[in-house]
Amino acid sequence: MNYEIVELEEKQVEGIAIKTSNQSKTVTQEIEQTWQTFFTKGLAGKIKGKINTKTIGLYTDYASDYTGTYQFIAGVEVNAKTTSLPNTVIKTIPKGKYAKFITHGDIQKSVRELWSQIWKMDLDRTYTGDFEEYQNNSTDSQNQEIHVYIAIK
Repeated sequence: MNYEIVELEEKQVEGIAIKTSNQSKTVTQEIEQTWQTFFTKGLAGKIKGKINTKTIGLYTDYASDYTGTYQFIAGVEVNAKTTSLPNTVIKTIPKGKYAKFITHGDIQKSVRELWSQIWKMDLDRTYTGDFEEYQNNSTDSQNQEIHVYIAIK
C-alpha cells in the first residue's frame, strides 16, 4: 500500500464528538450516525472560522491503540481554539509526522477498506490524532477523494 510521509502543522477541528472503540459491534453505525447528525444539522455551514470546505473525521484521545477507546469527531478545520456553536468541541491535531494515504471511490466503502489495510501495517504510530480529510471535490458520494493521515514517530 502506497503512502507518503508528510510533516503537518497543528490544526484545530470543531465538530461533534462521540467516544467509541473499534471493538464495539456498532462502531461503524456510531460513526455513520455522527456524520449524519453533523450533516443533517448543517453544522459544516454553521461553524464560524472555517478554513476551507473540507470535512474532517478525527480520531483522538486514544486510551491505548486502535483496539482501545477513542474519541471520534466529525467536523471542519477552524482558525480558533474556542467553539463557535453549542454542543460542539474543538480538538487539536498535533504538529508532527504523518503517513498520508489517498483513496478514491465510495465514501464509506473506500475508507473502511483503507482502515482495514492500515491496521495490518507495521506503522510506528503515536495515537495522538489520526484523521480523514474529505476533499469534497465531487458531488458524487461514489467518486470522492479522501486523504487519511496517521500520526507516526
